[in-house]
Amino acid sequence: MRLVWICALTCLAVPSAFGEGITIVLDFQGPRSERSVAEMKREFAGIMKDSALHFDFRSRSQASREDLSDLVVVRFTGKCVMDPVGYLYDERGPMAFTYSTDGIVQPFSEVACDKVTSAIRSAMAGGDFAKSDLLLGRALGRVLAHEVMHILSKSGAHGRTGVAKTALSGSQLIAPELRLEPEDVARIHGR
Repeated sequence: MRLVWICALTCLAVPSAFGEGITIVLDFQGPRSERSVAEMKREFAGIMKDSALHFDFRSRSQASREDLSDLVVVRFTGKCVMDPVGYLYDERGPMAFTYSTDGIVQPFSEVACDKVTSAIRSAMAGGDFAKSDLLLGRALGRVLAHEVMHILSKSGAHGRTGVAKTALSGSQLIAPELRLEPEDVARIHGR
């Protein structure tokens, strides 16, 4: 089974301390499916439910100055839609990454939608194509949860299993269930 790398840490901005309410600003740079975005939020909420944190989603245009504390910004590049006919795309490398500066994890991530769609398309079969928007949303929710886990734990460390693993295959991204493990929840809360 070919694994797809999820996370690579690089550089950017300012550290932040997170309280119990966190605003996630979604910044889509290309086309997106509203059905996939709704499913991404639902999947993310299901994965993060054990964290005891409240997450509020905003688009870039909805974000205001009041949102500046406890803020996570996630940019989605490429096409966040499942085209009916696949195209060849190089899926090597990370599907997403979270920025860091001098080894300090920042509240900024980027998701490469083209790599996510390519990974899940390789795992889809038969009836999966009829629900491709939902499967894409599920996969995006899992990639988002992985990156937010890095931000909240302020660590580039990965889990041994579940959504926090270093790499997830297309099959794992669309599987019926993928969770955040208890040790990853503890890491989020600094225990």
